[in-house]
Amino acid sequence: MIFDPMYFIFAIPGMLFAFWAQWYVKSTFSKYANVGNMHRMNGFDVAQRLMSAEGLNYVRVNQVAGQLTDFYNPADKSINLSQSSVTPSVAAMAVVAHELGHALQDREGYTMLRLRSSIVGIANIGSSIGTWLVMGGLMFGAASRSGGFGFTMALIGLALFAGAVLFTLVTLPVEFNASSRAKKMLIANGLVSPQDQAAVAKVLNAAAWTYVAAAAQSILTFAYFAFRVFGGRRD
Repeated sequence: MIFDPMYFIFAIPGMLFAFWAQWYVKSTFSKYANVGNMHRMNGFDVAQRLMSAEGLNYVRVNQVAGQLTDFYNPADKSINLSQSSVTPSVAAMAVVAHELGHALQDREGYTMLRLRSSIVGIANIGSSIGTWLVMGGLMFGAASRSGGFGFTMALIGLALFAGAVLFTLVTLPVEFNASSRAKKMLIANGLVSPQDQAAVAKVLNAAAWTYVAAAAQSILTFAYFAFRVFGGRRD
């Protein structure tokens, strides 16, 4: 199955989309990482200002290694900022506000965030074990008339992998909503000029494409697996 031409027909569009999305977010971030924000506030300063204004003083602010590795951890109520997000730039300000957008979602019990958190385990299993079950099922003849055990194994794998697909789809509204909250917070607290607003929007929109690309890749992979499992069956 590694050399199956049909795999590349399904996979290449998603891979190209993902490569473009990664290039786009990195180039956009790099551009605005060199543009100072209106108040010359670094990422930590922006975090403290917004946390104080939004009643999020309980949120911990940590620094993590890497570039664009920022994330919000609902387990310990912390935002974790990468080295690229603690500079006094428009790009850093956008990322910090986005992560605090997740903190607001968590505090308010935002439905899609709760749903995403509830299926993360299933998604991890689906993207690993589910993949191997589908491949194993195909090796046992899932797509043939005599599939039997192989077909059952592949179906279980497909069902598990569907959990991973669902996770990427649920992630989209979570991330879009966090970005929307970020823009509103920055404007409401007077941290952005009109020029900064446009720049923040570009940074957050570029980041959104990476989540769209991830969803597209997972859907295309699921479509390929389904094609392989059901495509050759005639019974």
